[in-house]
Amino acid sequence: MYEVKQVGSNSYYIESPAKIGLFRLNETEVCLIDSGSDKDAGRKVRQILDKNGWHLKAIYNTHSNADHIGGNQYLQGQTNCRIFAPGIECDFTNFPILEPAFLYGGFPPKDLRHKFLMAKPSSAEYLHKENLPEGMCVIPLPGHFFDMVGFRTADDVVYLADCLSSRETLEKYQIGFIYDVAAYLDTLEKVKEMEAAVFVPAHAEATEHIAELAQLNIDKVYEIGDRIIETCKTPRCFEQILQKLFLDYSLVMNFQQYVLVGSTVRSYLSWLKDAERLDVVFDNGQLLWKIV
Repeated sequence: MYEVKQVGSNSYYIESPAKIGLFRLNETEVCLIDSGSDKDAGRKVRQILDKNGWHLKAIYNTHSNADHIGGNQYLQGQTNCRIFAPGIECDFTNFPILEPAFLYGGFPPKDLRHKFLMAKPSSAEYLHKENLPEGMCVIPLPGHFFDMVGFRTADDVVYLADCLSSRETLEKYQIGFIYDVAAYLDTLEKVKEMEAAVFVPAHAEATEHIAELAQLNIDKVYEIGDRIIETCKTPRCFEQILQKLFLDYSLVMNFQQYVLVGSTVRSYLSWLKDAERLDVVFDNGQLLWKIV
């Protein structure tokens, strides 16, 4: 863990729970793509930088989930680097309380105000084309989170953030977090057609070929959608649908999983309703989901 792996003439990634991209700007300066999960991750990155004689010029955050921005505050404090994040992700990065508040749907209890869902705040700026290193471009990857992006470097390495998961991750967790299911599927269809020298997903192995894994993630989305439809043949409230999915997939319920999977299931319900496959009925003080 936290081993540096080179995947292009100037492109690298740091092996960690959510892979951290590293791009060498010149002999002495580098930028990061994401920063790891917390202060400890930031320290380990700093050790790598010091060992190689690299100065950190900037961090480019793909999105604002805590496991991708958790090292921001420490690294910015140590190096005075600039931090850039796209769209609303910048606001979540500057005000991390927004993530657990969004997931919970109100002010989050202490059980949710921890480093896995709420990073330390850092001073981020909105990402614009002119902020990028020469030859690097932004790839919009909406769906997993609000304005998530990936990056393609000058040496044709594509960092894909959280737009797909490994087969092992899908088998273990079954229901991966998704904010906008329709946008997520569109993103995966685009990723499936991409070509690059190397693809670096945050939660899967680096590879030269991404299409098969993208299709696997697409198939999982439709599987979950079909399972929800089947569950709603009898009108059910949200909590009953969530319970059924946890039991069917043998998932362990705790506060963190409740909000992560729960938020995702609500997104599935919205997607299915917009597609006119589900509808709602209000009965006896409850909102019930039913098939059309």
